[in-house]
Amino acid sequence: MKFEEKKIGILGLGKSGYWSAKLAKSLKNNVFVSDSNTNVNKIFVDDLKMLGVDVEIGIHSNQILESDLIIKSPGIPNDSDIMNKIISEKIPVISEIEFAGNHSKTKNICITGTNGKTTTVSLLTEILSKEMNVLKSGNIGIPFSKIVLENKLHDKNDFDYCILELSSFQLEHCSKLKKEISVILNISVDHMDRYQSFEEYFETKMKIFDNAKYCLFNHDDNFLNKRIESNDNNIIPFSIKKEQGYYYFDNNKIYSNDQCMSLDVSNISLRGIHNISNIIIASEIASKVGINQESISKVVSEFEGLEHRFEHFISYNGIDFINDSKSTNIDSVKKALESISKKVVLILGGIPKEDDFSEISLFKKNILKIIVYGEASHKIYNSLPKDINVEKIEKFENAVQVAIESAVKNSVVLLSPACASFDQFDNYRKRGEKFKNIVERFYA
Repeated sequence: MKFEEKKIGILGLGKSGYWSAKLAKSLKNNVFVSDSNTNVNKIFVDDLKMLGVDVEIGIHSNQILESDLIIKSPGIPNDSDIMNKIISEKIPVISEIEFAGNHSKTKNICITGTNGKTTTVSLLTEILSKEMNVLKSGNIGIPFSKIVLENKLHDKNDFDYCILELSSFQLEHCSKLKKEISVILNISVDHMDRYQSFEEYFETKMKIFDNAKYCLFNHDDNFLNKRIESNDNNIIPFSIKKEQGYYYFDNNKIYSNDQCMSLDVSNISLRGIHNISNIIIASEIASKVGINQESISKVVSEFEGLEHRFEHFISYNGIDFINDSKSTNIDSVKKALESISKKVVLILGGIPKEDDFSEISLFKKNILKIIVYGEASHKIYNSLPKDINVEKIEKFENAVQVAIESAVKNSVVLLSPACASFDQFDNYRKRGEKFKNIVERFYA
């Protein structure tokens, strides 16, 4: 479909809505933006109005039903009232990602998964940037429309790849995006407030394989391994084990099958078995697009990791402190615990996405104590066995204080909450920053 001189409706005025409106307007479309919230960014509203874009806030009127095409922001549920009206009117709906991709002449590398997307995209971007001209976009916080507009990707350009981090929300209404390489890192229960079942969530994630030249999936993920069949053509497994893929992990080192890479993980900043998997898939992709082994090894060795993602930020008196505030589901906590050999004081809590936390008891031999806080505290406490030392505390700050006091020499205080942050914080970043501030203040 040609997206020029059309009536284009934009549903939602967050960052993706703002930039898709700007891109649509630059392509000489008649653009209308609708957001039912009143607390939208005033700068966005004023800028779009100056460009001649019609904007309504605080309501979804029927004006959007006059559109030839609607670009839906990822945060808007498909069963909302306005979406029901749009569906009944049979107006085509696409995602911001697909709209931007339709106007990009650069090849896409697309990455999804329940956990580890941002780390993998960031690492891969650093590796490819050694020898190529690349961009990153998507769920990492940079709308694809912004990248397309500002870098003029709709014209002939000198960018080799755009690396896209894609959430399940962004993959909805995204069936035609062309991808050179697509990756599913892992999958576990998440976003069950959005999807009717885990199966629906999985099927949405699988959309990343649509229109992809090469499809890579994590053979070590039990669910993916059972549901995705590899072949000799374009569906390819990767693994930390030697039998699958070009890279593997053995005896605390990452090797390539040709033995050109031998990287001791003790000498790199990214820690945890889950990050070994992220390194391996980033290396697999880099190798596939022609990056040499020396560049891959150098970047992996120098990559510092990302804040709030299994971030070993400080040690005091023989106690290690790990900020894993981005952990918002049980599977991510399990990955963190798998990666720690010392005794752990674990902080869990926030707004729960799941009902049963009993799987954490699989690691009880390594757990000194669990502190549960906030809205999820009762649910977590009741689902853990009584032979684990668990203490309920309402306020996050008090929970961290007790965790510090409960730690002993050669142990780890791990914030890996397994829950969303919104009961006491605006986002996971604020939660992680608060954790680090409390620890530093305690020892000041």
